Amino acid sequence: MSLIKGTHHVALKCGSNQEFAETVTFYTEILDLTVVRLWGEGPDAGIMLSTGNSILEIFASGKESGETGAIHHFALATDDVDACIAAVREAGYTITEESHDIEIPSVPGLPARIAFCIGPVGEVIEFFDEK
Repeated sequence: MSLIKGTHHVALKCGSNQEFAETVTFYTEILDLTVVRLWGEGPDAGIMLSTGNSILEIFASGKESGETGAIHHFALATDDVDACIAAVREAGYTITEESHDIEIPSVPGLPARIAFCIGPVGEVIEFFDEK
């Protein structure tokens, strides 16, 4: 029996209050994530957003982000990859990989529709629709 049940959250640390505001706007207004909780003000502010089956946590550190490691990317589950990419493009963010269908050559195979973009603080976001 696995000790891990799933992804609880992914955390982003912003380098300034302006980055924090832009990042919150990106996830709440462009991708329509729901606020679960928020706390603090200024550089002590933080927010948790529901992605449906996990949490995206964003910190407004108000200072340069520390070198604590790297996230290659994180995938957000969706039923409409194309709509996500359209919303991101319309908002002026960079699309690094257009929507397309794939099949991960696993056993069993995993067909999906995917696309990638760059978020407000340089995070790589994959939109993932498991078929």
